[in-house]
Amino acid sequence: MLADYHTHTPLCRHAVGAPVEYVLAAMGMGLAEVGISDHSPMPETFDDWRMDADELEEYFVLVDEARAAVAPFPVRLGLEVDYLSGQESWIETLATRARWDYLIGSVHYIAPGWDVDNPKWIGRFDNHPVAEIWEMYFAEYEKCIRSGFFDFVAHPDLPKKWGHRPEGDLRRFYEPVIAALADTGTVMEVSTAGLRKPVAEIYPAREMIEMAFAANVEIVVSSDAHSPSEVGADFDVAERLIRDIGYTSTVQFTRREKSRIALE
Repeated sequence: MLADYHTHTPLCRHAVGAPVEYVLAAMGMGLAEVGISDHSPMPETFDDWRMDADELEEYFVLVDEARAAVAPFPVRLGLEVDYLSGQESWIETLATRARWDYLIGSVHYIAPGWDVDNPKWIGRFDNHPVAEIWEMYFAEYEKCIRSGFFDFVAHPDLPKKWGHRPEGDLRRFYEPVIAALADTGTVMEVSTAGLRKPVAEIYPAREMIEMAFAANVEIVVSSDAHSPSEVGADFDVAERLIRDIGYTSTVQFTRREKSRIALE
């Protein structure tokens, strides 16, 4: 009964395949449903890996076309929204632009002009203490959760993408985030995308998922697919992991209402 809610479209300029192709891939894998959740626009030109504000209507058309092609298979409308301190009013505006099924909160920028997972900035890991980078990221991630704007949050330990981890017990970074998730009832994503990155590990680390389980934090499993071939990728690996930790359910979303779905 797994769903894949984290998929993209060519409008973000770094994904391939029409939404209907992602949906057909999900159906072929036997997923319960699928959601399209491309990178949100900004009110003005911001970077080169998201749709423009004037392309949002085109995005809605693409999702509607996918829905029509596969009805009655459920295709959910979502958006991956970057949390940026100072841009809260824009997030509020985006929330009113459609009848979303869910909004994904994510943190990529830890400082102006520094999206931490962008390969062009990988050299900065040699010039900044890794612990400092993680501190900046997780501080923003906690703010993202506590903002209350989002239904679930994506790739929780993204700065490990290139294999960089601070020394010592990493729970000092995870604990404030787990507390924020538990306090707000926000769902955490378990993302198989990390298995396709240099770190070759699910986002987040097993220890963080264990902490989430102990705190009764609900989860979704997602692929962060940027091509139809990545839809549902490695879900068997993720399902074994979450079952081993103790999870017996995930959640699904409709019109921003969540429902708990038992794992088969």
